[in-house]
Amino acid sequence: MGRNTRKRRTPLATKAIAASAALALGGGGLIWANFYASAHESNDSWSDRTKAAAVQVATIDCPDVGQQLTDVPNQARGEVDGELATLDQQITESYQRLASTRDAQARDANFVQNTILQPLKDRRKAIIDRIQLEITRVGGSAPESLDGLAGCAAAPSEQPQTNEGEAGGGQQQGDGQQQDGGQQDGQNGDGQQGDGQNGDGGQQQGNGGQAGNGPVAADFVDITTVQPNVQSPRRGRNASTGTFTSSCGTNGNKKFNTDNVIVAPGVTNGAHHLHDYVGNQANDAFANNDTFAAASTTCANQGDKSSYYWPVLRVQDGTQDFDQNNDGGGKEGNVGRILQAKQAQIKFVGSPKSKVVAMPKFLRIITGDAKTTTNGLANANASWSCTGFENRQLKEQYPLCPQGSDVVRTFKFQSCWDGQNIDSANHRTHVAFADASGRCQNGFKAIPQLVMRLVYDVDAPVIENGQVKNAIAVDGFPEQLHKPSTDHDDFINVFNENLMNKMVRCINSGSRCR
Repeated sequence: MGRNTRKRRTPLATKAIAASAALALGGGGLIWANFYASAHESNDSWSDRTKAAAVQVATIDCPDVGQQLTDVPNQARGEVDGELATLDQQITESYQRLASTRDAQARDANFVQNTILQPLKDRRKAIIDRIQLEITRVGGSAPESLDGLAGCAAAPSEQPQTNEGEAGGGQQQGDGQQQDGGQQDGQNGDGQQGDGQNGDGGQQQGNGGQAGNGPVAADFVDITTVQPNVQSPRRGRNASTGTFTSSCGTNGNKKFNTDNVIVAPGVTNGAHHLHDYVGNQANDAFANNDTFAAASTTCANQGDKSSYYWPVLRVQDGTQDFDQNNDGGGKEGNVGRILQAKQAQIKFVGSPKSKVVAMPKFLRIITGDAKTTTNGLANANASWSCTGFENRQLKEQYPLCPQGSDVVRTFKFQSCWDGQNIDSANHRTHVAFADASGRCQNGFKAIPQLVMRLVYDVDAPVIENGQVKNAIAVDGFPEQLHKPSTDHDDFINVFNENLMNKMVRCINSGSRCR
């Protein structure tokens, strides 16, 4: 999932510190000086970098190559996916290098450019050249724009952001819900400004968070201060109003891995973060359609062997979970106690304007974008809320829920299909969201829309003096800083033909089925 550039609102306190402490880099980026202490981190690669008193904090901002690859011949997709996974690994390694060389950065303003960014550019260029070669070798044509995507920048952790540079690349718009300004310019619910400085007890270090890479106070908002913002298209005469519900549990059997077979098939730790799995029990980096078809499922209806998976949610309370010393876990900044959802509701709904057709077996869909911190919000689609307040949905902030209210993650998947492909080169262009009126465009066909709702019983984080205690954080790539907008969800359709046909009949006839 992709990378472009977006500019984010910066809290006033952060701006003041940046003005006095930023160090100019040769590459035009900025590094910020922050100060913190660690009380909870273990003696691993992430805690080793927290010992210096003066710490320079930045994240890596790299253009997303994968989003530009909308037309890769099938014969080259395996090799290209592998090369794209290597680019992700390079960024992860460079971010870790950035995070572990703070003293050197303080001594030499050119250190990041010369020691991290330039070598990263050289390595990325070699991979991009190989991607172009793989595509042309089988008769395809690689986009000319790839040549300009090797260079990366060092960006402040709370840089000003806009939605510039978001054109192209198969980017999709969400479900028509509007954010309404209830997010109060980066303030949390009690009016305090969060800047990620001066962390306490291991909770706010560097870029914030227990591992020093987020989230920060500005990533949270009191849900009671957000105005209702959910809008739904008006139903037409031919609307398909039924629903189909599949009950697949909440990952009580603890099936986890850091793979992503959709975007990085055959690559161990291709996601660089941990996933919860329900449904199909064979999903890992090496699964294929035959593997999925033969697997067991946690779904109550055994005709549904689909795979539903999403990044785990953690509470950063100082706990070290089982993956503290693992790739994709603590080694890559994903730390804290893993939360199990108390509910994982899987529902398929119809179109407000038309009947739906059956999904093809093994259709892959990803909703949301794991890389919005560098990619912008064009593909951000996951939303956050609280029980009792679900007419208020957030994409750029985590909710602070009142006592007695639970955290809710909602994913509305793409509901239009191109009628031909079960996947696409960038894993987006074969499916699309309906337009604001609820219609599929460009000859796409309406399919049952998967809506997932995950509910968590967790105490609200506490924000004091601009700092977060016991923050919740969604797992992600380390350089993405655990921003809530990076949440995403994955689906592989492994319904048998009879059950899929039943689903379509139920939805089109207005019935409620399971």
